[in-house]
Amino acid sequence: MSRPAFLLRPEPGWSASAAAARSIGLTLEGEPLAQVEAVAWQIPDRRFDGLLVGSANVFRHGAPLIETLWDLPVHCVGETTADAARASGFTVETVGHGGLANVVALLAGRRLNLLRPGGEARIVLDPPAGIEVTDAVVYRLRHLPIGPALADNLGRGGVVLLHSAELARHFGAECERLNLSRAQLDAVLIGPRLVPAAGDGWRAIHIAERPDDAALLALAAQVCSKVG
Repeated sequence: MSRPAFLLRPEPGWSASAAAARSIGLTLEGEPLAQVEAVAWQIPDRRFDGLLVGSANVFRHGAPLIETLWDLPVHCVGETTADAARASGFTVETVGHGGLANVVALLAGRRLNLLRPGGEARIVLDPPAGIEVTDAVVYRLRHLPIGPALADNLGRGGVVLLHSAELARHFGAECERLNLSRAQLDAVLIGPRLVPAAGDGWRAIHIAERPDDAALLALAAQVCSKVG
């Protein structure tokens, strides 16, 4: 008997991951523990050579201002973000793997002023010489509490899927608030950068071989099938 997988990421990612999880036979539980909200923002008053984008939420929640930047090429963290950029009418120049730091590294040797629209929580970048990155906050996550029913289910054990460091930190804070032990829970992380945010006390921590949803779900399926 396989253990359940707990999916906690915000919509619309939750529904997309849920459909993919069920298609590979995962027994899925959980609910979004955050909602994405747009915030008022302004484009900094300077010339930019491109956009550096780490989430599809930029295109979902950055309108209408983001649409005035259609002439700028986009450097994306991965294929999901690239698809959202193309669907919004942008030209994608770079698609990375493994985080925005790797995307910036791909641009080394060029002189670029990049605008990085994104969420309130973001990683600190150390761009190579010649590349300047200006941040603009266009959305935020509003965290939601773990409800009694979900807490009860988590208490019986299973596998927790964590798509971001921010979600991992929030989940840990909720476990502390509820005095919920993680000793019967495995964490499946989308990348090694989430390890510090995931914290201690897990039955085990597993890291996807690639930082994408498909690899995360495939690993979760393997972990869920191993009982004991």
